[in-house]
Amino acid sequence: MGTSIRWTARMRALLRRWRGAPLTWLIVGGFVLMAATAIGTALTVDRFRQNAIESGRDSLENSVRLLARHFDREFEDFAVLQKSIITELESRGIESADIFRSEMGTLAMHEVLRAKASGWTDVAGANLFDSRGMLINSSRRWPVPDVSVADRGYFNRLKNDPTAQEDVEVVNGRLGSGPAIVFARRVSGPHGEFLGLVSRAIAPEQFESFFDSTGLGEESSIAMHHQNGQLLARVPRVDAMIGQNFRKGTPEQVAVFDRTFVTTQLASPIDGKDRIVASRLLAGEPLVVVATKSLDATLATWRTQTKFFVTVAVLSIGLLVLTLFLIFRQVTNRLSLEKQRLDTAMNTMTQGLLMFDQDERLVVCNRRYIEMYGLSADVVKPGTTFRDVIRHRHDTGSFHGDVGAYCDDILSHVGRTQSAIVETADGRLIEIKNQPGAAGGWLATHDDVTARIRADERIAHMAHYDALTDLPNRVLLRGHLERRVAELTQGKPFAILYIDVDEFKGVNDSLGHEVGDELLRQVAMRLRACVSGNDLVARLGGDEFAIVKAGTSDPAELTALAEQILTTLRTPVDCKGQEVPTDASIGIAIAPDHGDNLDDLLKRADLAMYAAKSEGRRTFRIFAPEYDAKARLRRQLELDLRQALARGEFEVHYQPLVDLAANVVTGCEALLRWRHPERGMVSPADFIPVAEDTGLIGEIGEWVLKQACREAASWPGQIHIAVNVSPVQFRSRTLALKVAAALAESGLAPGRLELEITETVLIRDDEEALTILQQLRELGVRIALDDFGTGYSSLSYLHRFPFDKIKIDRSFINDIGQSEDSSPIVQAVVHMAAARHMATTAEGVETEAQREVLRRLGCSQMQGWLFSPAVPAAKLKQLLASQAVAA
Repeated sequence: MGTSIRWTARMRALLRRWRGAPLTWLIVGGFVLMAATAIGTALTVDRFRQNAIESGRDSLENSVRLLARHFDREFEDFAVLQKSIITELESRGIESADIFRSEMGTLAMHEVLRAKASGWTDVAGANLFDSRGMLINSSRRWPVPDVSVADRGYFNRLKNDPTAQEDVEVVNGRLGSGPAIVFARRVSGPHGEFLGLVSRAIAPEQFESFFDSTGLGEESSIAMHHQNGQLLARVPRVDAMIGQNFRKGTPEQVAVFDRTFVTTQLASPIDGKDRIVASRLLAGEPLVVVATKSLDATLATWRTQTKFFVTVAVLSIGLLVLTLFLIFRQVTNRLSLEKQRLDTAMNTMTQGLLMFDQDERLVVCNRRYIEMYGLSADVVKPGTTFRDVIRHRHDTGSFHGDVGAYCDDILSHVGRTQSAIVETADGRLIEIKNQPGAAGGWLATHDDVTARIRADERIAHMAHYDALTDLPNRVLLRGHLERRVAELTQGKPFAILYIDVDEFKGVNDSLGHEVGDELLRQVAMRLRACVSGNDLVARLGGDEFAIVKAGTSDPAELTALAEQILTTLRTPVDCKGQEVPTDASIGIAIAPDHGDNLDDLLKRADLAMYAAKSEGRRTFRIFAPEYDAKARLRRQLELDLRQALARGEFEVHYQPLVDLAANVVTGCEALLRWRHPERGMVSPADFIPVAEDTGLIGEIGEWVLKQACREAASWPGQIHIAVNVSPVQFRSRTLALKVAAALAESGLAPGRLELEITETVLIRDDEEALTILQQLRELGVRIALDDFGTGYSSLSYLHRFPFDKIKIDRSFINDIGQSEDSSPIVQAVVHMAAARHMATTAEGVETEAQREVLRRLGCSQMQGWLFSPAVPAAKLKQLLASQAVAA
């Protein structure tokens, strides 16, 4: 169904893309982008044009500003000589033109003029004219030539206008070749009468050479005009234009000579081109500096930029057109490919699929639908109405019922999602889903969900039933108990029996998991046989089972049931050809006598079962209130035990190991003791099982190992120390590292340390366990097998690993020396150990008779109360000291 939904969604999305005409939008978007590119380019080009013009104006403005500043300084210096001469002349107090002419036309005056002009480097010098315009003296010539300026405009203006003090004019030079720019100043008498004038002349080339140095570029010009419009100098030079008056034309052109500063755009009166014009009136002279540049030259760089931008825009638009074409072709091909894929996907779907439009006509139908119901593709095709499709199914036998009523029902719910599972005549289960379409109509999927539903049923069964025994599991048990607890208000009591198979781990470890699994299946079958149909038997996990006994709270009835269960289970079970004995411990909690809360009842049944185990196993117990107290005591013991190590409450006592032949102490076994601040000495039998259950035994055992090694390092060198290693420590896989660290920290020789392990760490000939033993042997420590004879396969261990010592359990020593005692067993162990070069130690020796028998049987060592119980380290040192003195 997930595949159907994904492909359906894909098909509907594809149809929406067709309806949305994406290609049209793509083309429209492309044209909009091209138009935007063109408009953007045009705006950019126009903006750059304005920037170019503004830049040209700024350049001209800066040029004329610098030129005006330069010529202001030059002309100020230029006028100093004239002003100095005039001051000299007027200071003489000459009152008539004749006197002026006679006194100023002397050699002495020539020397004065030459002296004053000697500090100036210009070639023009200073010339002195009388009131008739005749040259009477010069700083550069003597005698002076016969030259008259009476016809000059500047002479007449200065002569006839008493207020005029200076004048400038371009004239054809009479003292040199070519035109000259004359700067003339009036010389007046004491009463303002015209006596003559002092002039200096500059050739236009001197201005033009400076203009050339500015480097304004092509189609540019710089000119110097008189304020009256007369052209004085110009670059580029046009001889015919020098002296012409340009104060004419449009107001904008005239304004160039009237205003202090002008920047404008004019049609040139010289070449008719549009030009940018910038002018500035000099501060000290009636002169105007004018700079121009043609608009064409100003826009030259802009034209280059424009070509670049237009080229880029054209290329971009071309690339965009090409991209649109490729996208159009790719999308067209993709749509065609998608349609082919969609057709292929639809026709390979495991679900039947149909799509109807808002007019109830078939739009799409895949092959699976045709095959699912054995229909004709010539009938069920696009354009066929929904009613015709159902009618065809009815005619071909795949639809049973009223066609009209069914169609009316479906059509009345088209706007909503519908789902139903129907069963066909051949037993198939088909799920039909109708989903509304985006633009009316609907989509229908028909899916072969038989296997899925059957699988769901199997999964549901697996979720609530144990896979090994097919009994209800813990989940189903809790649900059943919740219903039973709810029925307590109706006066319907019940009881819970917790059943734990005794010694199952030993069976599992010694005979293998296959035998263990078969044993659990047999136990499940026997428990079912002990109850009625109203009762529930469940497996909680591992070797734990539970029975919910309905309709009773009678202890006698429950006692009888528990005894029946124990009797049934005690019959040996045939597991894979082996006769396996079994038994169980049972705890019983009764509702509502022991509680009306589910969790309380389960906990109390569990407490009763543990009470049965602690009181010898193979029995049952009905919950009693004191079990809660015992559980609380155990929890408190566990809490105290977690803090005991940190508080330093543990002690290590040492029980001597006595050589039976020499009757001397050759070693000691380290034994853990707990001195509780309130309880006093706590028996190891009480706290060691708790430490093992909680995992604390690993940390505690490591502490004992370090403490024992540290203490033994202070003993005589021939005395070794034996330390017990719990299965939890052994399984940590770091035992060898911790032993090495303890030896290194204490300085104890490895050969003086003996590690005692029990058979439980070697059950099933675990190769990993043997590897760890080999690592310990490589450290140089001794390995002893403790509690020998109480396990399952001791002889195989002795064959697989050469132990240094075997410790004979006290259960074989208790009756030794009595009739029908264990002497033959002890004798066999001693002989077997001797044959493999192993020592033997007998535990729990308490009488002289036991010691004599053990000595006679050839046992190597003994330990027990006959010689000494476990004692603190200080007392042991006294014992060892006294032994040394006796020796």
